[in-house]
Amino acid sequence: MILGLTGGIACGKSTVSAMLVRRGAHLVDADKVAREVVLPGEPALNDIISLFGRRVIAEDGSLDRRELGSIVFADADKLKQLERILHPAIRARMRQQVEASEAADPKGLVVADIPLLYETGQADSYPRIMVVYIPRTLQIERLMARNSLPMEEAVRRVDLQLDIEEKRKLADYVIDNSGDLAATERQIDEYWHEAGLA
Repeated sequence: MILGLTGGIACGKSTVSAMLVRRGAHLVDADKVAREVVLPGEPALNDIISLFGRRVIAEDGSLDRRELGSIVFADADKLKQLERILHPAIRARMRQQVEASEAADPKGLVVADIPLLYETGQADSYPRIMVVYIPRTLQIERLMARNSLPMEEAVRRVDLQLDIEEKRKLADYVIDNSGDLAATERQIDEYWHEAGLA
């Protein structure tokens, strides 16, 4: 069984994916894949250098994610250009890893953790989608605390994604992560049983 997992920035997708993995799910993480496709020698990194120049490359030849982030989070057009490079490369590698995990464990759960699942038009690629939800105000608070950001910057980053209330409406399953970890664990247990994975 394949499940697309998404939510908004700072909603707790990593927490939920870890809970699913502890129960036996196989995880394919878009953030991890995104780091893999920009390693030295990867075609996507070469395309990024062509677009942004060598200033986004660290001394060791790896991508300077902080420098690239400072460019794209300040310019929506640059962000779109970066996404046109990254999204196809990430999508292709994700598909390979999901298929390999499903082949290795046909009766198990394969979780594809994709922060921008709706924004990148991938919802139709996954038969079921779980959204990790917290209200927008809490999302901004958690992002400010996690990344040491001023409120204006946190709001701007949250606004780059589809509104969390819209994601909630589109989901097959919603995990409300605004309470404590025990409450989130209970919801994951309920999902696990309902999906026939127990």
